[in-house]
Order: sequence, then structure tokens, then C-alpha cells
Amino acid sequence: MIFDCDGVLVDSEPISLAVTLEVLAEAGCPLDLSTGYARFLGRSLASVAQWLREEHGVDLDDALKARLRARLFQRFKAELRPIPGVAEAVRALPCPACVASSSQPDRIRLSLDLTELLPLFDPNIFSATMVDRGKPAPDLFLLAASRMGVAPADCVVVEDSPPGIRAAQSAGMRVVGFVGGAHAEPADLRQAVANLAPDAIISDMAELPAIVQGTA
Repeated sequence: MIFDCDGVLVDSEPISLAVTLEVLAEAGCPLDLSTGYARFLGRSLASVAQWLREEHGVDLDDALKARLRARLFQRFKAELRPIPGVAEAVRALPCPACVASSSQPDRIRLSLDLTELLPLFDPNIFSATMVDRGKPAPDLFLLAASRMGVAPADCVVVEDSPPGIRAAQSAGMRVVGFVGGAHAEPADLRQAVANLAPDAIISDMAELPAIVQGTA
């Protein structure tokens, strides 16, 4: 079982996007909420940096990254919460679980630690920094499957973002689209997820164990 982190395990996406848009506006690159969700959700920092450079001429340099990181971690420590029911769902799974996220390793670990989810996954935590290509390429999910000793066809991925769902499908894995995060409505997530025809769509983590057993 492979979980994305942001928006699947932790309800971080509204916080993350608000901070990102705030810092970009201060750098002279104002973007609206819908553009932020469309362009940033589920993508690695490297992918976001490339898009900003190509489309807006903004260089996400070390100083800007440091400002973004410091402000984001401060907000996480004050506000971050787990997705409701996710800990119980993970404990009820009939198989081992890991995390494969587009975020940086320290951000993943901080997010899981703050929400008391870290013991459920440690040390099986994989970041897009470990592969050449981030989501929607399948590389990260294939790495996670390899490290867990499970064939891709035997993996089930839980994802909230279109790039993540496409990555799982490209990896030959079954995928459950999760649309229960606080960002689901502003990002019009249910329709975006449905358009990609995942194996199942859920909005409540309590549904996950039965779904997994049904797709096994």
C-alpha cells in the first residue's frame, strides 16, 4: 500500500498553497488560487520551479526556497492536522504501507511527526528527491514498490492529485483517488480525479480498508 502524503495523510494543501502564493506574490509573481491548485498540486518542487521559470520568469532560488520553507514549517507547527480517520484506516489495512510523496524528505517527516503518523510508516518514506523524474512520471512509485519488495501490479496507491494518479497508473498500479481533504472543493478535485478513472474514489478514509480488500 503506497500513500501520498500531502492531502492524503495530512491536510496540508490549503496551508501549503496559501504560503506558496504569498511568497510568490512578495517576489513579484501574483497567482490566483485556481492556478496554484492546477499547477502545484501533487508536483515536486523541481517541477514547480521549472514551470515558474518558463512561464513567469521567476527563479525559485535558494533564498526564496528558504523563505518559503521557514514560513511553511511555522504554519505547519501551528495548524497542521491529519486527515480524519487516516491512522485508524492504516492500522486496519491487511498489508504493509509506505509513503511516496513529491515533497522534500524533511517536510514529509515533519508533517508525519506533527500529526503523530510517523510511527505507522517509518522508515518506509520515499521522496521525489530520490528519483530523476517526479510525478506524473512513475519513477517514485516504482522505487517505493522495489524497496518494499512488492511487484507494481500488487500495489495499491492512495492519491489525491491528477499527477499522482497518472503516475500510479503509468507504474501499472491500482489507484484509489482520495477527495476528502480540505482542498477538494476549491481545487474541484472530485471531477479532476473522476476524469482519470481511478479504480475507486473515496472521500472518507474509513472506506479505505474495505476498498483495498476488494481490489486485492
